[in-house]
Amino acid sequence: MRILKYFMSFIFLIVVAACSTLTLKPADYSWPIENALKVDAKGFIEEQRYAFTLKVKPLFFEEFADSNNCSGKEIRIIRDKLGYVYITGKDFKNVYIFMVIEGGMKAENKVLVAEKGLASPAFNQKTPNIELIDGSEKFILNHKGVVR
Repeated sequence: MRILKYFMSFIFLIVVAACSTLTLKPADYSWPIENALKVDAKGFIEEQRYAFTLKVKPLFFEEFADSNNCSGKEIRIIRDKLGYVYITGKDFKNVYIFMVIEGGMKAENKVLVAEKGLASPAFNQKTPNIELIDGSEKFILNHKGVVR
């Protein structure tokens, strides 16, 4: 009986060890500088350096209630240390914050930054935050919104 108890304990430990998730920490997902990417005729942006392609037509529909005139527009995009992706563009009122999911991106937050729209937005990495500059206006952002 005692041997059976030890054997069952041993089997239990093996099963528990096999089910544990391998975690690699720390990881830094940040892009050193923003990317300014042109939207193609099909509504996609592409950054070859990061092997990154994304359909942004739904983003234009969300922002402007129109996705037909997105071709040729420029999208500003940057990724922070935690892996959140920040996206905005000229005339956008908001910065959209996404988390990468399998096969796409999920909106985590939408941050209102300019009631009249951004004139010439630019992102900078200000670890652990993201800085958005639009002319003389500066915003410090994280995945939760504007940092005060």
